[in-house]
Amino acid sequence: MHHLIIGAGPAGVRSAEMLRRLDPACEITLIDGEGEAPYSRMAIPYLLEGKIDEKGTWIHRPLEFYSEHRIALVRGRAEALDAAAKKVRLQDGTELAYDRLLVCTGARPIKPPVPGLEGERVRHCWTLEDARAIMEHAQPGSDVVLMGAGFIGCIILESLIRRGVKLTVVEVEDRMVPRMLDEVAGTMLKQWTERAGARVLTSTAVEEVEDTGSKLRVKLSSGETLPADLLVVATGVTSNIEFMDGTGVEKRAGIIVNARMETSLPDVWAAGDCAEGCDFSTGDLNTLAIQPVAVEQAITAAKNMAGGNAEYHCALPMNILDTAGLITTSFGRHEGVGGERAVLHNADEWRYIRLEFDEDTLVGAQTAGHVNMVGCIRGLIQSRIPLRGWKERLLKHPERVAEAYVDLAREA
Repeated sequence: MHHLIIGAGPAGVRSAEMLRRLDPACEITLIDGEGEAPYSRMAIPYLLEGKIDEKGTWIHRPLEFYSEHRIALVRGRAEALDAAAKKVRLQDGTELAYDRLLVCTGARPIKPPVPGLEGERVRHCWTLEDARAIMEHAQPGSDVVLMGAGFIGCIILESLIRRGVKLTVVEVEDRMVPRMLDEVAGTMLKQWTERAGARVLTSTAVEEVEDTGSKLRVKLSSGETLPADLLVVATGVTSNIEFMDGTGVEKRAGIIVNARMETSLPDVWAAGDCAEGCDFSTGDLNTLAIQPVAVEQAITAAKNMAGGNAEYHCALPMNILDTAGLITTSFGRHEGVGGERAVLHNADEWRYIRLEFDEDTLVGAQTAGHVNMVGCIRGLIQSRIPLRGWKERLLKHPERVAEAYVDLAREA
């Protein structure tokens, strides 16, 4: 049995490990599209800060792990899939046959339609190659512009501040992390970031970038032009699924999968940022770009590829972000569903809680400055446990959510 896995990130590597454990005699091939040692993107900020070296980003050290576990690493990018013939063609023309295929191709950064977004000093912060270029140009005292203050941008932000650059953040929306935080929390995060030493321009777009040779000139919708030694673009990602065009696979923004992580094609599974599975909060399909979700999905797929009967049930949308020391979170239907809402805002102490209810259950939340209630909020939402008398108490005192969780869990 030959298991072919496209994508050598955490999802692909962990699925290969599981397949080797469950099927010691099988053949496993792992396709790496970047030509690097398999690594975790989530480690890149630590690399930029100097907390680890490049080897610290690797998923396994030493690299002999793969040969020792008979996992063949193949360099190349998938160009086309022939599902009928069970073959994957790489961009260099190599064809790889498989018995069972797992697609863990992840996502790639979106390049906005802005003139001048090219050159060595215009980078996404997505790959090790990007990280090397950022470390070269983001020297102490250099002018750096970060385009985008979404989730990815805010992960990068602290690393850039710690490198001692003069940082300007440009966000087209009216607040930071607009898909995760409301106006209050997003504005609080902006104020905190400015307190940490960055300049933050919201409701502002980058309209053009000009390379003068010595500097970049970043022209903004406000009419201002910023000098920059480096422009980091963090404006979202899109799934890497183009190589499956023409296969007839069911897909939307990602490849649609069921609870077994099976696609609509026979003997083809998908997991991670390229897959659309069930969203716990809505029951609809969604792509949840969260590394733990990607790994759990991939392990589920591997179990089924090895002949098991595993299911990965709906994932809860959840984001936890540390931006220069301020922890912000969002869970589930954090924007609300038209039910009652509890809010507590203490601007002086950098604390914010917003709880969203649907009748007698908690369905969403967002917080800023609170780290001791993350697991409790998640537990209340995922369990869908009736709050009973605790709902009225939480409407008045949302900071008691951890107490409510402990009490209700004990009674359940």
